[in-house]
Amino acid sequence: MKTIKRLIATALIPCMAFAGVPLTAQAAMVSTEQAMVTAAGDADRDHVSAFFTRADVQTALQAQGVNANDAIERVKAMSDVEVAQLADRVDQAPAGAGVVGVLFTVFLVLLVTDILGLTAVFPFTRSIR
Repeated sequence: MKTIKRLIATALIPCMAFAGVPLTAQAAMVSTEQAMVTAAGDADRDHVSAFFTRADVQTALQAQGVNANDAIERVKAMSDVEVAQLADRVDQAPAGAGVVGVLFTVFLVLLVTDILGLTAVFPFTRSIR
């Protein structure tokens, strides 16, 4: 019983010491351009994710050894610039003809991120970390 009280007292001392420390928050004005970039990034991300949900694209991804859900998760983790480039590539491709190019691009992005140790999609890669 005495050790439990000491343990609780020991845990409460730092909690009470830091209870008086004020927490800070930062706020800033968001420009119209920044808001538009964020909205465009979300639209591009949705467009690319919808592309990966197509049956023909999922079949091609499976043929490359990539799970479609992993590719969609990777698109969610990409920066807005990367997603915009990928969305442009999807838009420029004729219907069905550019699927291989887009899939190859996604394959390369996933391969590089695997080698860098950021993802673990392919079992045949070895991380440099």
